Amino acid sequence: QVQLVESGGDLVQAGGSLRLSCTASGNIFSINAMGWYRQAPGKQRELVATITSGGTSTYADSVKGRFAISRDNAKNTVYLQMNSLKPEDTAVYYCKVDHRNRLGVYFNYWGQGTQVTVSS
Repeated sequence: QVQLVESGGDLVQAGGSLRLSCTASGNIFSINAMGWYRQAPGKQRELVATITSGGTSTYADSVKGRFAISRDNAKNTVYLQMNSLKPEDTAVYYCKVDHRNRLGVYFNYWGQGTQVTVSS
């Protein structure tokens, strides 16, 4: 079992910045892709950004140029640097980790979510 702990969510004014962190712990064998998703009230959860174990990243069009995802493999941690925040970025942000266990079985783990609120 793998546990994810997220932090960094907060209330911030439009144009401001936040940095989210997500650390995996527990029975970790091999972490592949790590990513951030978000869910605004009344909307479906959507992809924000992902990063492979080799460091290749992808972004939703809505955050390109403003957000940056990174990871520290030694710490089993993924980060999301969010700049130039807009009110439409308001959502609960979830971390997701693609994990492979010793038997070669893949499983996705999700964090509990951290609230990001951007005021206008």
